[in-house]
Amino acid sequence: MTQLLSEILTKYNYWIYITLMMIGLYAMIAKNNLVKKIVGMNIFQTAIILFYVSIGSKKGGTIPIIKHDHGAASHVVHAAEYINPLPHVLMLTAIVVSVATLGVALALAIKIYHRYQSLEEDEILAQIREK
Repeated sequence: MTQLLSEILTKYNYWIYITLMMIGLYAMIAKNNLVKKIVGMNIFQTAIILFYVSIGSKKGGTIPIIKHDHGAASHVVHAAEYINPLPHVLMLTAIVVSVATLGVALALAIKIYHRYQSLEEDEILAQIREK
């Protein structure tokens, strides 16, 4: 029992990501307000980014810079010492996409509000059905 508890507590970051993902998913599915849906989408995207950045790290790892020694084995690089930079680089791109998605979604929400005078999904759908 103690071992199970310690394993759960050592992987607390995964529990945080799962919780953030569920909060974002709940907001996107259950809320009727479009801004709340957009905020839920942003929370979900942030959880994914945090997850990928965390799995890209390694305890005791360093940045991947080749050491130049003047000895005979100067070209030998031990890959186990280095952190893989690919997840971090990809998540930088994901952050840019996330910000762009948030901006476009909020701009669409403003346009929808100007046209239907509401951000509630039920009211917008009712107005669409009346036409």
